[in-house]
Amino acid sequence: MKLLLVEDEEKMARLLQRGLTEAGHQVDVCERGEDALEQALQIAYDTVLLDWNLPDLDGLAVLRRWREQGLRTPVLMLTARGTVGEKVMGLRAGADDYLVKPFAFEELLARLEALHRRGDAQGPAQQVGPLVLDSRRRVLRHGEREQVLTGREYALFAELASHAGEVLARSTLLSHVWGDSFDGPPNIVDVYVGYLRGKLKKLEVEPVVSIQVVRGVGFRLVVEGRG
Repeated sequence: MKLLLVEDEEKMARLLQRGLTEAGHQVDVCERGEDALEQALQIAYDTVLLDWNLPDLDGLAVLRRWREQGLRTPVLMLTARGTVGEKVMGLRAGADDYLVKPFAFEELLARLEALHRRGDAQGPAQQVGPLVLDSRRRVLRHGEREQVLTGREYALFAELASHAGEVLARSTLLSHVWGDSFDGPPNIVDVYVGYLRGKLKKLEVEPVVSIQVVRGVGFRLVVEGRG
């Protein structure tokens, strides 16, 4: 699996990275919440291992923002916070599993394997006309061609696909994909629609699947033969 380890304790991060690498996984490490927040949205990971106590933005806040922005990657919290109330908070914030420090490394491996099996069993592929949207790998597939999506590209396409044929306002897309607290450039939706159009072009599915601009309102995903 391709894993993101979010851990600010250098010794712990080094030990976990070495052990997980020796177990056959590919591991990236982030020490800060803000860095992890963006990295998980830009790179398709199989699972994130997330510490609660981080030096800038705490793990729970990072997790909530990921889920608000549509990130479906499984998250396993690794933290010294082990009360029942804290576990409940973590799970309700969007964690898929919770492991309290200190823990046995063998248990960590077993929990990662269980999360991976669970993701496979859920059948995360969605058919969008001739396209397949794979939520676990975060790719768009057309026959033998694939295009990897960033976290926000995935969330935006999934939102459009779930309302195929409907016009979605820019404000709605901005709220659902970037969150109500987003304070970046107002044309960010247009920019990401441009990215998605480029990937649809590479997949050679237009005009069967296309994203149309509705002037003064927003966008809609059109799938020929639907509706």
